[in-house]
Amino acid sequence: MKIAVVGEGAFGVKHLEALGAIEGVEVVCLAGADPATTASVAARFGIANWTIGLDDCLARADVEAVVLATPTPLHAAQAITCLEAGRPVEVEIPMADNLADAERLVAVKNQTGLVAMAGHTRRFNPSHLWIHREIQRGALVLYQLEAQTHFLRRENINALGQPRSWTDHLLWHHAAHTVDLFHYQTGETASVARAIQGPIDAKLGIAMDMSIQLKAPGGAICSLSLSFNNDGPLGSTFRYICDRGTYVARYDDLFDGWHRPIDVSQGAESKDGVELQDRAFLSAIRDGREPIASVNHVLPAYRVLDQLSRDLAAEETREP
Repeated sequence: MKIAVVGEGAFGVKHLEALGAIEGVEVVCLAGADPATTASVAARFGIANWTIGLDDCLARADVEAVVLATPTPLHAAQAITCLEAGRPVEVEIPMADNLADAERLVAVKNQTGLVAMAGHTRRFNPSHLWIHREIQRGALVLYQLEAQTHFLRRENINALGQPRSWTDHLLWHHAAHTVDLFHYQTGETASVARAIQGPIDAKLGIAMDMSIQLKAPGGAICSLSLSFNNDGPLGSTFRYICDRGTYVARYDDLFDGWHRPIDVSQGAESKDGVELQDRAFLSAIRDGREPIASVNHVLPAYRVLDQLSRDLAAEETREP
């Protein structure tokens, strides 16, 4: 299968590494925003054709599907452009930074009948997949998911410390991971959702600290702490408190409550969540079916984010 990857930054590189590990896949075009960086990344991965912008990739007759790892504000519009051009698309998380665009993307996906998948990687990390299988087979009952997403991002930079042309967001990006994961693990959409946030940063124009609480109809709860002010290890940690044990997931790795490692590799094609995500996208295209992170499947998380966003905005107007 011949793929175009759009985005030469940190996550574009992650997808190129993942796709390079999958047999029967060729990246025939890389599109970026910066010519020098795009050319360098293309050379590193042996991609003969690179360009600036999405349109040139879609004009190529040999491009069968597209992976979008571009700035968040472009996600929904670019994914819609791919679908309207007849190309299945995998768009990085978040698939949109507002509910209206997310719903518009889902509508176009339903009209075209093509595969459109969002990069909700937590559905594919081996650690979370292990928990999911245990819940599905009745071996575990989830009582509480306690999650921390902590970074030190007081400047507008990406995961590699490079300057960004857009501003990241705790709610519409990082919380999207956990809200959707909670839905996926419980099999339910949150019936209670609350959020509070710290002051708006004068330079970045966003809240740098946030706390979210969720409750599923079946009784499971989720507590999520998010910060761009954390001076310590970066990233996300998830503690699953269950009826039969406690489990701590950090990206692809899983530990019990006493930090003893758990082998989650049995039967897996890969130990890398992004590679498993890309494999799911490609196999869904080949099999003509919905992937587990279809834009339809993750849309309920964006409805919860929209409610929280409106609640936070209302609270801001009430404060003196």
